[in-house]
Amino acid sequence: MIQFDSADIDCPSFLTNKTKNWIELVAESFNVKVGELFFVFCSDEFLYEMNVKYLNHSTYTDIITFDLSNSPQYLSGELYISFDRINENSQSMNQSVELETYRVMIHGVLHLLGFKDKLPHEETEMRLQEDKCLSLLA
Repeated sequence: MIQFDSADIDCPSFLTNKTKNWIELVAESFNVKVGELFFVFCSDEFLYEMNVKYLNHSTYTDIITFDLSNSPQYLSGELYISFDRINENSQSMNQSVELETYRVMIHGVLHLLGFKDKLPHEETEMRLQEDKCLSLLA
């Protein structure tokens, strides 16, 4: 099950069953199935407070991912996404808000799949995987 929700903002209206099907296709490409994925869209301030409270990071970010998987065959988690960051990043990267939203969403899914992005080579691999996943979006 994939669910889109919001905390303190409206949920983006362009998230549809097509988006859910794409995320399931990405999971299948890594030989896993979707268990329960909850995408929660929020403001910068909401996510900042979560970052401080749960991760002890006093920085703004575009996504925080909590892995709730009980089995390596199923992807489950809560993904909190700052729509403020998405809007700002889409402008600075000259991307549509939709494409940037999908990139951030799949970035979180890739974290659930085990991809990291702290070291330069990990970040390069993460970007490569994001691009591969975005190419599956029909």
